Amino acid sequence: MNPQVKPRLALHLALAAAITVTAALTAPAAGAAPAAGRDSVPVPGGAGLGDPLLPLDGNGGYTVNRYLLDFDWQAPRTPFEAQATIQATATKELSSFNLDFAGNTLHKVTVNGVPAEAVREGDELVVTPWLALPRNGAFTVTVTYTADPTQIRHRDDAIEDYGWIPTPNGTALYPQPNGAKMIFPSNDHPSQRAPVTFRISAPAGLTAVANGRLVSREPLPGDRERWTYDSEQPVSTQLVQMAVGKLTPVDRPTTGGVPLRDYVPDDLVERTDAYLDLTPKHLDWLEQRLGAYPFKRYGVLVGDTDLSVALETQTLSLVPKAELLGTAVDAERTLVHELAHQWFGDSVALRTWSDLWLSEGHARFYERLYSEEHGGDSFEAAMKTAYTNHNLWRRDFGAPAEPTESNLFKRMRYDGSALVLYALREKVGAENFQKIERAWLTNYRGKTASTQDFINLASATTGEDMESFLRPWLYGPTTPPMPNHPDWVATTP
Repeated sequence: MNPQVKPRLALHLALAAAITVTAALTAPAAGAAPAAGRDSVPVPGGAGLGDPLLPLDGNGGYTVNRYLLDFDWQAPRTPFEAQATIQATATKELSSFNLDFAGNTLHKVTVNGVPAEAVREGDELVVTPWLALPRNGAFTVTVTYTADPTQIRHRDDAIEDYGWIPTPNGTALYPQPNGAKMIFPSNDHPSQRAPVTFRISAPAGLTAVANGRLVSREPLPGDRERWTYDSEQPVSTQLVQMAVGKLTPVDRPTTGGVPLRDYVPDDLVERTDAYLDLTPKHLDWLEQRLGAYPFKRYGVLVGDTDLSVALETQTLSLVPKAELLGTAVDAERTLVHELAHQWFGDSVALRTWSDLWLSEGHARFYERLYSEEHGGDSFEAAMKTAYTNHNLWRRDFGAPAEPTESNLFKRMRYDGSALVLYALREKVGAENFQKIERAWLTNYRGKTASTQDFINLASATTGEDMESFLRPWLYGPTTPPMPNHPDWVATTP
């Protein structure tokens, strides 16, 4: 409960009485239609969007137009003051609405500048404004809180730890799959995208970085600086990135007009240059196959952590230092994988979590294809191995498009899903496959899309019924025969 609520009780009652009198004087005649833009009765927005895997992710009743995040960052693992301003539009007449918000210390919530009641229910923050919000009406929510950068959660799959990720002299973010709610109040579902403005205050001598473009850098009293970034384009909450630390910005040669700037821990710049210098080549290789890069800039944030998992945070991929201090083959595979995600998963966003195979499968497909062409393992051999294990993965991790919450980021969503794309290419041929890929990325650029959308588009592009081919691969209990490879055998559990 918001501690501001009880002292306002008398005002609340007075306001309610005034509204009652006003309503009596202005009530429409019996049988008159409700006022335009308003439903007959205000209703709660609802907790969650009903995603089959994570039903409480996201929230009903509104869409976010922009996030403005103010972080007064202090020191590693140290709580700091924060404020999130959320500009939104109601999609129904709202008596209340929810924000995804976990942990942290809540101080105050206002709606359109007026203090609002706010009650925490698990990872949900239920906000009740003084007056109902009209359908199609814009409103602004401001939440002030103390952020807790020690908040980390764990999954027993490829994600491992997520939320705030500490570094020796700062922090970074790993919000996938639904860790954004540990960082700021939000509509935390991959289908819900909005531009983000970051205003990050930090001690002088440190660098702050976030998705998108650096708008300004200004000195503050007390030997501090404020860094302001604009994401420039809408971003899913699972793809938000903000980091503070002893980081050196490193510009790479521009490729195709896309500015490339990495942020590297000061003592790792020389040790990672050789691999990060390859990004222009990676970008050119992917653009030849997928079309123009879908955002205005790109870079790699090198994570000075023990984290072992990279993440495709939009326009600024997080890559752990260990990935860039090993072999060239492994480093390039990771770098190409995260860059491919900028098309698949970032530009074309997931409709539901069950559509994750479209994101991870494509990133793994192009990662392995690139690696084979540049001295790595055989792509076909890797796919044959995946085919051998596919029935076992179906049993343990679900079919590619039928994960459960607990096995969402298991092996089936990676090589197991790349195998589906490989099978599609074997079925329709390389030329038609590329047409499907280009059409997918063109038609759904900047939008959300589902597995059924992909099936429909494949059918429309090839002029064949791809439903009867793809559905058994994506949902069937056993792995279908691989086109052009009658000798391949999938192990029976």
